[in-house]
Amino acid sequence: MRDYFFNLAERLCGQIHADEVLLCSFSGEESDFVRMNKSAVRQAGNVEQRSLRLELIRGRRHAQARYSLAGSLAEDEPMFRQALADLRIRRDASPEDPHFLYATEPHSSEEIGTNRIPRAADALDAVAEAGSGRDLVGIYASGATHAGFANSLGQRNWITHHSYNFDWSFFAQADKAVKESYAGFEWDPGTFEAKLAAAGERLRVLERPIRNLDPGRYRVYLSPGALWEIVELLGWGGFSLRAHRTKATPLLRMVEQGAHLHPSLDLREDTAHGVAPPFESSGFHRPDQVPLIEGGRYRECLVSPRSAVEFDVATNGASGSEAPNSLGMSAGSLATENVSRELGRGIYVSNLWYLNYSDRNACRTTGMTRFATFWVEDGHLQAPIPAMRFDETLYRMLGENLLGLTRERERIFDPGTYCERSTRSAHLPGALIDDFTLTL
Repeated sequence: MRDYFFNLAERLCGQIHADEVLLCSFSGEESDFVRMNKSAVRQAGNVEQRSLRLELIRGRRHAQARYSLAGSLAEDEPMFRQALADLRIRRDASPEDPHFLYATEPHSSEEIGTNRIPRAADALDAVAEAGSGRDLVGIYASGATHAGFANSLGQRNWITHHSYNFDWSFFAQADKAVKESYAGFEWDPGTFEAKLAAAGERLRVLERPIRNLDPGRYRVYLSPGALWEIVELLGWGGFSLRAHRTKATPLLRMVEQGAHLHPSLDLREDTAHGVAPPFESSGFHRPDQVPLIEGGRYRECLVSPRSAVEFDVATNGASGSEAPNSLGMSAGSLATENVSRELGRGIYVSNLWYLNYSDRNACRTTGMTRFATFWVEDGHLQAPIPAMRFDETLYRMLGENLLGLTRERERIFDPGTYCERSTRSAHLPGALIDDFTLTL
């Protein structure tokens, strides 16, 4: 795909006028998808696709469009003669854009990751064996994702990642299931087997009678998957320069009033260890890391090119949404195998869902527990509890009431496949929290 994209971009850049600049952004994938239930393959397929986003610029006027590609220069190139003509018409009819910015100093790069993922058939053999005698339900996605950038100024960028994501559940009955995921760049049978064993233990507990709890405050353990739901919501404006400058950020108290989180908490945009490309659609590079929160204190914002112009600061290659794509949180010292013992008497939360802000200015979040949430007593899982609503501020959850983070972190890939496989990811520990508020 790399050579095809660069050849196509070279030909397109040769067709523009002397006073024009052309930006070309490419995304592609070669993916296997397998859907399973009752531990058997129900649907399997392979997707190979390519798309190209063009942006044609003259001065401060610009127009853009996205196209699906056949992958053959002979088939694709003729389409773009008319496409460039259409973009010129749209661009010249558009007003000047005062906040438009693109990279004008070429900074080329190339990274092609080593393929360490198993063949889909081999991974599915391991999955089928794991599901023997159980109702395993899930989707396995694996393969290469590609991203590229080229412009008429001579810049060329390319990256290829090989990754897998197995999003699955052990289904018990009715609405009872143990949900898990296993994602990464290299399949480790030992890690997968440990996940299976832990899920199997929770499945056995899930078959016990439900224990109902009264609303109140409880000590809880949030698995990395549950914590992901919380920090993902935080990404909606929490780290955006635009949201900070317009006072729409849920972290306004941190920025203006000196509020802070637990001193052990570090959050960063960790592009170097994620799946998202290290460059964005205007040609700006993303640094390997952007420290967002360090030692519980706010550090830096994510700055898109448009915000850079609007607020007169340097961009760090953030997307237009200024949300993290490769979020990383530092590990703690709590051993995952000792979580139930450290929890003692409280609630083990495997998953959360339906999260939203109940008080955005206070960074107060509400949501529901989901899938295999358990009552723990004497350091052991005792019984499943029904779905309950929580309502808590980030400052309590990950601030004054944070008791510890696990030393083992889990790599979580967004399982979304709308249009193409998502490249959003996170690398997170689990969190032990005191006085967590359940409201009903």
